[in-house]
Amino acid sequence: MSDLSLPLDSQQACAIWLRAQRLDTSAPFGGGATAVQLAAEHLGYIQIDTINVIERSHHHILYTRIPEYRLADLEHAQSVEKSVFEYWTHALAYVPTAEFRHFLPEMKRRRLNPHASFAGVDEADYAALLKRIRKEGGLSIRDIDDDVLEEKTHPWGSRKPSKRALRWGFFIGDLVISKRTGMLKTYDLAVRHFDWLRRPAPVTEKQFAQYLLRRALKAQGMVSLDSICYGSVQAKPLVKELIAAAVRRKQLVAVHIESTPRQQHWVEPALLDALSDGVIAPASSERVHILSPFDPLVIQRKRLELFFDYEHRFEAYVPADKRVLGYFALPVLVGDRIVAALDLKMDRKSGKLLVQQWTWMEKKSKALKSAIEQELHRFEQFQKQSMRAVLPAE
Repeated sequence: MSDLSLPLDSQQACAIWLRAQRLDTSAPFGGGATAVQLAAEHLGYIQIDTINVIERSHHHILYTRIPEYRLADLEHAQSVEKSVFEYWTHALAYVPTAEFRHFLPEMKRRRLNPHASFAGVDEADYAALLKRIRKEGGLSIRDIDDDVLEEKTHPWGSRKPSKRALRWGFFIGDLVISKRTGMLKTYDLAVRHFDWLRRPAPVTEKQFAQYLLRRALKAQGMVSLDSICYGSVQAKPLVKELIAAAVRRKQLVAVHIESTPRQQHWVEPALLDALSDGVIAPASSERVHILSPFDPLVIQRKRLELFFDYEHRFEAYVPADKRVLGYFALPVLVGDRIVAALDLKMDRKSGKLLVQQWTWMEKKSKALKSAIEQELHRFEQFQKQSMRAVLPAE
């Protein structure tokens, strides 16, 4: 830790992060597909996950920050406005299309060093698939009915070789997911989907490191080397150099949480001024959020525990008798405290949101329980948007 590092108490640190995550205010991005674009641009990415005991994580994350969010808003942003696209960050996620060029080097790396799972992709078959998409338009795996089926090599895999070829095209950037229907993906040529006259130029390694730093400062407020490079550890040396240069230019200030002085963080000077002036203050205790376990506030588990003194356990793949919080526990944020974890499930036949398990992280009170139950009612109404036939993932 630097001798010049400034101490912040945990409440100040949480206030900075909650402001950066836009969880301390109502409807920070407005509504509609434009709100989806603004949220993605601010947060950097919105993680996708297939688990659907409640509404899937990408919709949940957006709903948390867009109170009037509708599932069709994301579809419109992806398929009509084309302001977001899908790619791999630390996991599959929606990313602002404006940042596409930052992912081109990774696409090139995957093309030159393909994962073993793509070893079976035949070059001639792949070329034929691209030709078919060029001629017919976007295709989903359901549109391909002439495959010679093979045995699955993974529980979540497909017996259709064409699925592997579609995924290969996606990861190397020839194809883009132009539409989702449930978890069924339609793939189209990236050049056609984005209506490019020419593909964007890829960024350099330094530009990618600058992007990671900029993204983290916007979405996290108070950043560490680990939090900046989450999912991109190879960028740490360059990011470290950028931080040092920014500190020398007084564009960043070294800070730490009082209780953990050895864990170095940095903030922009304006945030410290906002703290001093009361512009950034503890979130209202009347504000309640039921968070997805894949929410950007939650997904970096060690950071979450450091700031909120709460250790989240994701137990969907843990044997039932070893679970502590439940199959799909959701942290409940009240003001600037995580006060409970709720294991929820939507019964789509009855239209009821079921509380499978309620675990308190602090002393239960009638007022607190009432506030959470009120938010649960609103959350249930959001879940009812998806009361339709659930399509299998392909």
